[in-house]
Amino acid sequence: MDGNAARMRGASGQTLARFLDAKRRGLASRARRLVELTPRSVGLRPEDRPFSASAAHFAAANRRLQAIDRAVRERLRALAGLPADASVDDRLLAMAMVEREVDRSRRAFGLFFEVFAQRGTAFARPLAAHDAIARDCYAAVTAAAPTIFTGTILPPVTYLEHGYSPATMRRGVTLARLLGETNPFPLIRIPFDRDRPWQAVFLHEVAHNLQADLGLWVEMRNAVVVRLTEMSAHARVTSVFGRWQKEIFADLAALLLGGPAAAWGMAEFLSHPADKVLTYRPGGAHPTSYLRVPIMAEMLRRMGFAQDAAEMLGVWTRLYNPRRGHRIPRVLLGSAREVIPAVVDEMAFQPKRALAERALVSVIPFGRRDQAAIRRGGILLARGRAPPDLPPRFLVSACRYALEAGAAPHDLGRVMLGRLAPAQGAPSARLATARRGVASPAPSAPVPFKPKAA
Repeated sequence: MDGNAARMRGASGQTLARFLDAKRRGLASRARRLVELTPRSVGLRPEDRPFSASAAHFAAANRRLQAIDRAVRERLRALAGLPADASVDDRLLAMAMVEREVDRSRRAFGLFFEVFAQRGTAFARPLAAHDAIARDCYAAVTAAAPTIFTGTILPPVTYLEHGYSPATMRRGVTLARLLGETNPFPLIRIPFDRDRPWQAVFLHEVAHNLQADLGLWVEMRNAVVVRLTEMSAHARVTSVFGRWQKEIFADLAALLLGGPAAAWGMAEFLSHPADKVLTYRPGGAHPTSYLRVPIMAEMLRRMGFAQDAAEMLGVWTRLYNPRRGHRIPRVLLGSAREVIPAVVDEMAFQPKRALAERALVSVIPFGRRDQAAIRRGGILLARGRAPPDLPPRFLVSACRYALEAGAAPHDLGRVMLGRLAPAQGAPSARLATARRGVASPAPSAPVPFKPKAA
């Protein structure tokens, strides 16, 4: 019996060793396959290239994949270097560490693949049009403040996904989807049904990225908290508006990027049944919708568009009346009349260190001449003509006036795509906007696909 037991233990040990070695070899065989993306590898054809993300975006994604691959290689070396008498637990742990890095590689590769590959679909031109709008928003900042950005930065890339509203993943933030990997360039998600390039909320999403790239997250929150503390606002009000500052900034900056039409578009986006609009969400990042529109109206008033501000407030107060019932802390409602002007003034009209002691309204200027140009552009768009000199960010607003004038959405979309993302063979309508500090959007020639061996 003792001899038989020893032989069984030996056979069992050999079986276990073969099992673990098979797992190790299988893991190693797939550990280093997802290390490079090229236009060809994501399925882009030559005719897709005008609408593709730029070569610089591909390079940034590949740098991130290659950094993960270095971590995979280190874990593989650690696994291969285990002593022959290493315990089963040590072997399983070493393989789990490899698997963790492979998971990071798979997730990052999958995200970038999905984003880049969409430029080979029927949505390529709408996505390229949104890219052009985003680039122009950055160009507006660099035109007003040429050295505000440090070095050359990659502008946002847009992609389509399910979901109710647009959203953004800002440069440098860690993403749960990528297991804590940081995002190498801004990504803006557009819902499939909002692919026509005239959504005011898209300007809001671009503005989130501008705040991050301008280094205003912390300074803006601190400025709001200090301002409200100095005016002896209730501690809860101060805390809530400090938490809301990113969303408020994006609204205010969107108005500077698109003017009154952007405010009206955002108000339309926010108009829902009263139960939603008049409900406060504890801990939420977004201001209660009922207060969000008065914040934008105050911004319009300060920008010199008092009539639009009054009309928008008139519509909003007819739609929603807190006296009929609400779920908003009374201290927020009761202090709004005093707090909102102070917050708007602090965020948009007071100089900030991150802006080289300039105010936001100086870094993203918008005035009556801009509004007049948008109005004229709306008239041309309603007649089926693309305004030749109107910047892309203003085209978003001009579309709203064209739609109000009765323009057919399908025809308007065709004109906008012809202006912002012309098809191959069509007369080029690419926009010559200020580029200093923003990476060139022009895509490079396709890069030959060279898969890396496992």
